[in-house]
Parts: sequence; C-alpha cells; structure tokens
Amino acid sequence: MNKQIAMTVAGIVGISFLLAGCESKVAEETKVVEEDTSAIQLEGYNLLWHDEFEGDTLNEDIWTREVREVGWTNNELQAYVDSEDNVFVKDGNLILKALDSGDGTYTSGKVNSQNKADFTYGKVVARAKVPEGKGLWPAIWMMPQDEEHYGQWPKCGEIDIMEVLGDNVAKTYSTIHYGEPHAEQQGTYVISNVLKDGTFASDFHDYSVEWEPGEMRFYVDDIEVLTVNDWFTAVQGEDDKPYPAPFDQPFFVQMNLAVGGNWPGDPDENTDFEKAEFAIDYVRVYQKDEYDTNVTKPVKEYRQPNEDGNYINNGDFATELDKVADWTFYKDKGGDGSAEVVDGEVVISTVSEGTEDYAIQMFQADIPQIKGHKYKVSFDMRADENRKAVVCVSAPTAGWVRYLADTEFDVTTEKQSFEFEYEMTEKDDNNGRLEFNLGKRGTSTVYISNVRLEEVQ
Repeated sequence: MNKQIAMTVAGIVGISFLLAGCESKVAEETKVVEEDTSAIQLEGYNLLWHDEFEGDTLNEDIWTREVREVGWTNNELQAYVDSEDNVFVKDGNLILKALDSGDGTYTSGKVNSQNKADFTYGKVVARAKVPEGKGLWPAIWMMPQDEEHYGQWPKCGEIDIMEVLGDNVAKTYSTIHYGEPHAEQQGTYVISNVLKDGTFASDFHDYSVEWEPGEMRFYVDDIEVLTVNDWFTAVQGEDDKPYPAPFDQPFFVQMNLAVGGNWPGDPDENTDFEKAEFAIDYVRVYQKDEYDTNVTKPVKEYRQPNEDGNYINNGDFATELDKVADWTFYKDKGGDGSAEVVDGEVVISTVSEGTEDYAIQMFQADIPQIKGHKYKVSFDMRADENRKAVVCVSAPTAGWVRYLADTEFDVTTEKQSFEFEYEMTEKDDNNGRLEFNLGKRGTSTVYISNVRLEEVQ
C-alpha cells in the first residue's frame, strides 16, 4: 500500500511544503509560535497552520495582499490593491472591503498564502460572514502553488470551498474545476432549509473541505453539501493525466471579495458599499498523519435507455410534474411563470419572459452522452401565439458546452413535430441535459409533448 506521510506542524508561520515525492520547499527561517491550540484541535487530524486574526495587522508570514488590475478575470469591476483600506484586521477578524471609486470601478481586497503555506491534502476550515448586495461576490478557494505543473486553468484544477452571490446570501456554492475541456462539479446549500430567519450575511458560518487522494467532501456548518471522487485533467485531444491529477499537488488558500463580473452581475443603486465587508474569523488547516495515495478512478456506470429506447423519463407527460423528479421547471434572470401537465402535454405559462434564454426553462438532466455516438431529439410543440423557442443538450458539469447546439425554431399555433440529430464529440458524460429554453422570446403559452432522446445509427 502506498501511503503518504503527512507533515504535522502546529502554529507554524511562514511554511511552504510539498508531499508525496514532489519537490519540497521549506522557508529558510521557520518561526514556531508557542501557543495553546488545544481548543481548536480536531480528532484524527493534526493542526498544520492557522490564523485567528488576532491583533491589528495582517500576518504577512502567511498572507500576501494580491494586486490585480480591473477586469483581470471574469470581467470583474474591482482592482485588488495592496491597501489597508481594503485589507485589514479588526476586532478579531480579517476584513476584505470593497470601495466604490466613483467612476464605475472599485477597489477591493484579496489575500493568498501562495509560497508561504502551501500543502497537499488536508482539511480547511474557515469561519466567515459575507456581505449582502447586488454584485458582491465573496469567496474562499484554493489554487495550485505551481499552476504550470499540469497547465493553465482549468487543467491545473481549482477548489472552491465557498462562494456566495450578494443578491442571494441564503445560498452557498462549493465547486471543483478541472479538465480540459473545462469541467466542474458543484454543490449548493440553502440556509433557509434549516434557519427560517437567517442568512450567510447575518452571522458567521463555518465552511470547510476535506481533501484526500481520490475524494473531496465539502461542508457548511458540518452539513455535507458535496462529495466528489471523479475528475480528470488533460491537454485537449490527449490522454488523461494519471488520476488523481490535478488534485495531487500543493494548493494554497486564498480569499477575496470581487465586485461585478459574469456571474454576479454589476452592483446596482441598492448596493451599500459602506457595508461591503467580507469578514473572516479564522482559517485553520489540518492534516492526518498519513494518506493512502494508492487510489483509482471510479468506473462510471451509464444507465441504459428505457425499453422503448428513450433516455427521457416521463416524455409522454403521463405523470404530473409534482410527482416525478425527472423534469425541472426553472426560472431565473427576471423570468416568471409556471408549468403543469394537462392531457399528456406540459403547459408552460409565462408571466415575464426575463432577459436570457434560460429565464424560462424546462429541462431533464442525468442523460448519458457517449463520445462517438449519434443521437436524435424529437418532440411535439405548439403555442397560443406564434413565437420562437430554443432546444439544446448541454453539459452542466462539463463547462456548459453544448452537445446539441442551441437551436432556435419557430413554434406555431398548430402542433408540429421537430427532430434534431447530433453526434457527441466530447468526453463521455453521464450528466447531459435536455433543455427547452423559452425566455426572452415573448409570453405566449407553450405546449410540449412526446419528448424523446434516443441513439440513432
């Protein structure tokens, strides 16, 4: 059995290391802080390093204030600056603060532990309180110390312990990114499922990841929200690197408060930058004495189609939507409406069309898609008034690529039959998703029936 012996360091500041046969870097002057850490020990783990953010200055033996220009990534609006106005320690918390520059751009704070506290495998626990406001995007995440080891993002891998969008502070996201092509797996947790009168902005909460060879488990307040054990990395068109690459190399912790960008959107007139503060109470990193690195990638099992060859469940809408989990009706980006089954059709009524195709959407997920296979999507559709719609087969856990491209078609008041064929050219995917997108194209009621997705020769 191949076992990796973990380094155990309690209260070490200024440490950077690499395990399991990788090159090791240790700071020339490792400073050990003598302190009582008994209250923060975890059974089965050794405390590797931690920062409780006591005192009144940032511990620069662990953290670096990262400097980045506006628009460096994701079309974000903030510049990360080396300023105590944006990154400071106060009242036992690290504060990352976003400030409005008054010209449509912003400054904000980001810190990372790269080349100071890198580690391979362990448990990270961070306690934090997020700010509320449209366009604010706090995150606690991890990136590899050497991004070139497997190649630039996403080949290098990324571990997102926590992300929250400021316009929905009751929901957190935990995600891993990898590939190429870019793939991701994501779990979410909605606080209102447990607490009826609280959000992640109203109090501090614990966010953590247990990172082991071949598996990662993400938690919010000790509630497991995501477990992943199947990933890959490769140069597109080449064979995969040996599993569990890319998550078998040293990573570092970073935390930031972004403003705007592709995902959260821009701030609006209600975003209060006086309160735009991401507060972190502590960061604690633990390791076990050893890790078994003799892991193999799980073998995927692909479900077979139904007896009639159809991969779509309830494609004839013989069962009401509230009694089956196969179909999901989704609203977003200003879309509003409803869906119900009537006489073998799903009737989608739109009140507000929203601003994106997916603002009004009906989809079915978990559809196997095998590279080199050919498929056909077919269905019947009509509408109360002539309008347009879009159909596609997407990849929600593989970078949202399209196996069947977004295809716009005309819907009339007479029922029509539609067929679209495509060949799967990407990696095998157990989570293809058939989507009917009705947003941004009017509010006429749509009727869908006889939905099929099947292999063709």
